[in-house]
Amino acid sequence: MDSLTQIVLGASVAAAVVPAAHRRAALLAGAALGTLPDLDGIPIALMTDDPVLRMTLHRGITHSLLVLPLVAAALWWAFRRYGNGRVAASPARWFWAIQLALVTHPLLDAFTAYGTQLLWPFRPSPAMWSSVFIIDPLYTIWLLVGALVAAFAGARRIGGRALAAGLALSTAYLGWSLVAKTLVDRDAERSLAAMGLADAPRFSVPMPGNTVLWRVVALTPEGYVEGFRSLVADRGPMRFAAYPSDVAALQANAGLPAVQRLAWFNSGFMGASVVDGRLVLSDLRMGNEPDYFFRFTVAERAGEGWSALPPVQAPMARDLSATWNATWARMWHEPAAPGPVGSQAVGGP
Repeated sequence: MDSLTQIVLGASVAAAVVPAAHRRAALLAGAALGTLPDLDGIPIALMTDDPVLRMTLHRGITHSLLVLPLVAAALWWAFRRYGNGRVAASPARWFWAIQLALVTHPLLDAFTAYGTQLLWPFRPSPAMWSSVFIIDPLYTIWLLVGALVAAFAGARRIGGRALAAGLALSTAYLGWSLVAKTLVDRDAERSLAAMGLADAPRFSVPMPGNTVLWRVVALTPEGYVEGFRSLVADRGPMRFAAYPSDVAALQANAGLPAVQRLAWFNSGFMGASVVDGRLVLSDLRMGNEPDYFFRFTVAERAGEGWSALPPVQAPMARDLSATWNATWARMWHEPAAPGPVGSQAVGGP
């Protein structure tokens, strides 16, 4: 999720646990701890200029549920021994405040489509529950209001109630997102089965900033199909549009380290195209036809075969204002003609 959301989530869970007299200090500590895991981008950027490695190393060690509890325990010990006395005065509550501020960060990230390595250093495909968009105001607003009220109220009872209400409403919204995803997956399964794609690998993901409009992609032997579903506007079977992928080129380069790493990271949900003799891979989870946020050139033709190239990420060309306008319009109106959203691309991570 975005940094603001992680800051207010960390602040809220920490402040909700500590004694009321410590609430303002916990808001600050929780805000810092809530954003701490995303600082992995700094050492990753210093370590490599390979865009595939930068993408796939992010949300790794600093997002691991096997690592963060140990980090939280070490921080708790240090604050208890060398801090200003608050942690020593209420050690049990501060222990859980620090733990929750750190651990809730990767758990929330796992609700997005990007991919979070919750079990690092083990290597299952990263968790991507993909029930919320990376920025969703309807999740964040309740936490933000609760944290602001608590900051002004200090130790007064209303501060604790505001934090509890913010956490309850934001958690309820996450619950709704899972219900919405289940409804969309059910409709998609029926339509795909009618197309002979009942067993096709597929995923669903909400469109920018909402849980009303969803996008579903299923892989086919020739490429993939893409469809959209508004839980408010759409009736009847889902409609899908088919798009080709250069499956042969992808298979010919399947042994390249960059291709293997991307396939692990995105669970194989990527499209392939050959542009000017070069293989370009698109992460199908983030974006939509014809624009994707993550596209990498990884190989070029060499005679009858292929040779690896240092991965290069293509720039993202997208009008974000037009993207949101198209998303908003599609949320409330089902297109009359068959096909996807239309010529205007909508979508993102």
